[in-house]
Amino acid sequence: MSTHANTLYPPGGFGAPKHRRGHAGDLADIGLPPGTEIFSADNHISLASDIFYERFPDDLKDQAPRVWFEDGAYMIGQKGNSLVVGDFSAVLMQYDELAGASTHDVDARIRELAEDGIDTELAFPNAVLALFHYPDKALRERVFRVYNEFVADIQERAGGHFHGVGLMNWWDPKGAERTLSELKALGLKTFLMPLYPGFDDDGVVIDYGSTAMMPVWDVIEDAGVPVTHHIGETPPKSPCEFNSVAVAMMINVDSFRDMFARYIFSGILDRHPKLRIGWFEGGIAWVPPALQDAEHILASYQHMLNHQLQHDIRYYWDTHMSASFMVDPLGLTLIEQIGVDKVMWSSDYPHNESTFGYSEKSLSAVVDAVGPQDAARIVSGNVKRFLGLS
Repeated sequence: MSTHANTLYPPGGFGAPKHRRGHAGDLADIGLPPGTEIFSADNHISLASDIFYERFPDDLKDQAPRVWFEDGAYMIGQKGNSLVVGDFSAVLMQYDELAGASTHDVDARIRELAEDGIDTELAFPNAVLALFHYPDKALRERVFRVYNEFVADIQERAGGHFHGVGLMNWWDPKGAERTLSELKALGLKTFLMPLYPGFDDDGVVIDYGSTAMMPVWDVIEDAGVPVTHHIGETPPKSPCEFNSVAVAMMINVDSFRDMFARYIFSGILDRHPKLRIGWFEGGIAWVPPALQDAEHILASYQHMLNHQLQHDIRYYWDTHMSASFMVDPLGLTLIEQIGVDKVMWSSDYPHNESTFGYSEKSLSAVVDAVGPQDAARIVSGNVKRFLGLS
């Protein structure tokens, strides 16, 4: 099979995920070695229970975000005013009606993934991300801790098929230590850190690479838990009358460059050499040009930098970073520049851009591009190593 993406896409597209079904084939048909565990490094799960209201203490219940089902999607907000609006809610309506898309039926989720050929998954939140910048920071941390407990319980009940991504306090060192120690104790293997950190208590935008943030990075490094970043925080920079959802998806990976540059040029990785970072759902083809541009910037501006890098640019990627993809034939042709051990395949179930319904074709394309043994690392071994499961 050609690895060109056009060989995977039917003329009319795939339609809403809620109308798709898996067509898992035999591993031999795909070309993977017998016994390969198919591990999707990036899936998503919608919160279907009103957990914050249920688990907040009585004196805070009136402040708890509520969760409800409306027009085919799970919403989150206050007093019926959803924080999930516009394209975000419209996209949720494309898949939340799938039996396994939400926390409502974990057995159905495992079954739907198995029908699509997937044994194990790392699952990120969906609408809960609307609470990333909840204005009351104490309440925000409480929300995150409740979510971590809930998703850890799903992980335990799923019998090894499900690994949940936790949430942490990134704005306060003591809160970071509190949430990360709890997260680890619950058995969660990683956490999602926003690409844009929001405001501090004085209303100033937080700079992840600043002196003030060093204690938070100290806590993250000491915890030994890998950091995950995910697309989805970059809205269009100007109004978009037509096909705004497609325009927004096209620019999503822009935000990776911002954070990628801060890790390297702001000295975060020089000061915290044990950090491990994963970039999720942005594909892998962005990596070589980002490395190339960073090398050019360093050569051009080194004499102006107030933090001198301790390593060459390539070292930071090779030592600290990995990225996931769903369908990335261009990225796979650049695999020698990226590193076969630095990439992780994912289904992205149940999103529109997921391979749900044609995962066997996506997996076959990986085998065709890199061969069976390297493909097994990409579809299983690398994410397990990233999470500390192997």
